[in-house]
Amino acid sequence: MMGIRIGNFSRRLAALGIATLLLAGCQNKSASLETDPMATASTAIAGPSFKKTEALSRRWKSDPKQVKVAIAYGNSLDELGQKPTQIEVLRTSVAQTRDDAVAQAELGRALLKAGDAEGASEALSRAAALNPRDAQALSVLGASLDQQTKHTEAREKYQAALAIAPDDVGVMNNLAMSYSLQGKLPEAESVLRKAAAHPNSKSTPRIRQNLALVVGLQGRFDEAKKIASEDLPPDQVEANMAYLQQMLASNNTWAKLKEG
Repeated sequence: MMGIRIGNFSRRLAALGIATLLLAGCQNKSASLETDPMATASTAIAGPSFKKTEALSRRWKSDPKQVKVAIAYGNSLDELGQKPTQIEVLRTSVAQTRDDAVAQAELGRALLKAGDAEGASEALSRAAALNPRDAQALSVLGASLDQQTKHTEAREKYQAALAIAPDDVGVMNNLAMSYSLQGKLPEAESVLRKAAAHPNSKSTPRIRQNLALVVGLQGRFDEAKKIASEDLPPDQVEANMAYLQQMLASNNTWAKLKEG
């Protein structure tokens, strides 16, 4: 799961590959924006069976208005590597049930995962309009806006999601990453520290690694190393910090980051 903003700072981050780090995690550690029956045999073994997918296909085709069936069928297709077919199924479901917020939200998630951030925003905006209390739809909408470099709008969606679900550390993480990719590193650090300290957090290692990255981007490498060491083995911590320092040092990057 893993913003980008407005202005020179974000363009520098993107050009240097730091945006990719923030979205994908430092080297081998993941971070997130917290999303067809004709697949290969190897894929099918790891995911749902062809028989199950075919059964869902028959059920869905008998009545495309069954949103739960459409979603289940779409998920099976996705796991089989058939993302375009999944999207087509969800589009059909949305066309059959235009006022169903769940169908719109699922289409938005699928489009975002497929790399269509603009299409995702349209579907997720409709979902949020139909169900303004869906914190997850608002958060994913924020992620789609971040991918379009609309960071101020994205953070409005994250804040709206947190007003509904204040304990959702996934939303906090997305908010922090949005700040980071706009160059607002202290703000990102503050949000991540709150998320990492939350008693209900089930994503603490992921949050901590994002925190280590944000601290490292501010040049506090010893502190970043200490945070990262809570979850990663020493050799991986050293490799991550070396990689981050090398990026920041290349082409006078650290001076550029200070310029904003």
